[in-house]
Amino acid sequence: MKKRILLLAGGQSGEHEVSLMSAKSVLAALPRDQFDVTPVVISKQGRWLPPTDTARALESGVSAHGGDLVLHRAASAEGYDAVFPLLHGPMGEDGTIQGLLTLAGIPFVGSGVLGSAVSMDKVMTKQVLASAGVPQVAWALALRHEWRSTPDTVRVRASNLGFPLFVKPANLGSSVGISKVNSAGELTAALDLAFGLDRRVILEAMTSYKPREVEVGILGNDTPIASPVGELQFDAEFYDYDTKYTEGRATMHIPAPLPDSVSQRVRDIALTAFRALDCAGLARVDFFYVQETGELLLNEVNTMPGFTTTSMYPKLLEAAGISYSELVTRLVGLALEKR
Repeated sequence: MKKRILLLAGGQSGEHEVSLMSAKSVLAALPRDQFDVTPVVISKQGRWLPPTDTARALESGVSAHGGDLVLHRAASAEGYDAVFPLLHGPMGEDGTIQGLLTLAGIPFVGSGVLGSAVSMDKVMTKQVLASAGVPQVAWALALRHEWRSTPDTVRVRASNLGFPLFVKPANLGSSVGISKVNSAGELTAALDLAFGLDRRVILEAMTSYKPREVEVGILGNDTPIASPVGELQFDAEFYDYDTKYTEGRATMHIPAPLPDSVSQRVRDIALTAFRALDCAGLARVDFFYVQETGELLLNEVNTMPGFTTTSMYPKLLEAAGISYSELVTRLVGLALEKR
């Protein structure tokens, strides 16, 4: 008997359009002889769109503003075997939708509430990974109320890390709100931007030399596997929103031109992080590799990475011998395995 799958896409984050593109690819790849798939797009305003508007949104890549599908109708456990929540960033990848689906009693692709929430929050990620012995860049936390009441304490923290440094909102994806700060004179504008988006901000030291950015894909639940390692190359100062989503601004190299010993370290550390954060199903783990010093520093764990046929995560698993169609089928199986 075919499994009935609810495919969620869109959402309220800055990665809404990327999610729609991912969903269109997954919808085409799920084998029709195994699955009956019902796509539902969530608009940027948080409305769950009915079938006609959903089909239009997936086709055009832009969702409508309206929508009158009642939430409990889409999320009801009755009738669906599993949900594929192809939602990126806040209100989708941060444990919120995972909590709703857990309450509704429906298995779903990806990490649960804990793994999703902790991995989305840069502060919690860093604290958990530090306790697991995972190497990271030096960092400090700053709070909005500190910046408003005692800004000099935040400036001192930044100075102690040294310039240049990065300023990052704790809970946003897609490199939104991230600034590279080259001197103390640039700090105010960067912090004002970040605190306008989040009440908690990360100050992150830069490495001594410009690092290479390498990534690995993880697939599985209790016995996950790691893909071959890939490398991103780009001309921008850092992997910002425009570089990430403008065609031709970045190129992927799979496998990455790295010594075998470095690639193995990437895979080993990624698996350690996946387990420490209580992830499940899938993740893309991003690293900085400082070739001059041999440092390998974990940057980010993405529990629902971009999923178009040309996205890094599916390409990494393809290099492991797993086709796109097989990958999405396996992910549904892993969701059902968690039941």
